[in-house]
Amino acid sequence: MMKSLQRILYVGLLVVTSAVMADTIALRDDHPNVYYVKKGDTLWDISGRFLENPWQWPELWHDNPDIDNPHLIYPGDEIRLFWQDGEPRLAVNRDNVKRTKLSDGTVKLTPRVREVDRDSAIPAIPMSAIQSYLKDALVMDRDEILAAPYLIGGQDRRVVFGMGDTVYARDPEDRFADLQRRYGIYRVGEEYVDPETQEVLGYEARRIGLASVRDQEEDMTTLEVIRSSEDVRVDDRLFQQPDREVRAVLYPHAPDEKITGNIIRFFDRINSVARNDVVVINKGEREGMEPGHVLEIFQQGELVRDRQQDEMVRLPRTKAGTLVLFRVHEKVSYGLIMESTRPIYMQDIVESPEGSY
Repeated sequence: MMKSLQRILYVGLLVVTSAVMADTIALRDDHPNVYYVKKGDTLWDISGRFLENPWQWPELWHDNPDIDNPHLIYPGDEIRLFWQDGEPRLAVNRDNVKRTKLSDGTVKLTPRVREVDRDSAIPAIPMSAIQSYLKDALVMDRDEILAAPYLIGGQDRRVVFGMGDTVYARDPEDRFADLQRRYGIYRVGEEYVDPETQEVLGYEARRIGLASVRDQEEDMTTLEVIRSSEDVRVDDRLFQQPDREVRAVLYPHAPDEKITGNIIRFFDRINSVARNDVVVINKGEREGMEPGHVLEIFQQGELVRDRQQDEMVRLPRTKAGTLVLFRVHEKVSYGLIMESTRPIYMQDIVESPEGSY
């Protein structure tokens, strides 16, 4: 409750303090004065048409009393740049007027109610890039994994199963005391380790299937695999996981304090990642991270020898991109790379935007 209140107060303060911080906001040289929102846009992309730093969008936002929530923007809306007291502002205008051309050539203007589906609002970041990580990825500690029910076997004495197969799971600790109708089938994989302290930050658990309960007796349950993205195996774990579409509502903003961390994991890539790829960083809720936090990505400068002074020196670091956190766990967070000017590598540094704290 306290975190929610702090977040509400923070968002409100963005508007109050926008005039104070405006001197740190840079408009793009080629910014438009008006932009019409299209299907497929994101708040980040729209902001990037006006601002050098798209995450600063809330600091330029102008409240419109005719719109309940100006952060919900829809295809067809007009985004307008204007100046107030010498400072730039952005506002949304919704065309709520019907124009009818009469026989004498004049145009009749009639007020109208525009009905919009809340779910059609433009997302802050590309949902297609993060949807599977919102639904299918968990970060667990060792005790949680050991306590979870696990697959012990299946039909025909096989050890590999797929959609339509019958499997059996055992829960010797809780004996399925809180039996659910469906379970997510998870594969435990990557161990997250802090590169500086060597602390184990958690274990990655990926949902690879979905199973429906058919029967239960003491600590043994019979299930049918109703969906699988890869082979289901003996020893895979079961976790309660609703099978539903997840939609993230977040607004990019900078952390209140300086945060410095590292990229410790990326997916489906071998050497490097770039824009629209997902990464894991070694900071989470205990460090004050929250969904929507924006971090800049830097590459450590190369270590070279100064032949004149006969010593090793490190070259200055280089900014490589920007990411937005969309899922935060206790010790690690998942982020989507929104911008990249060069390949991004493991152990690259993530840091709060300069001047934001």
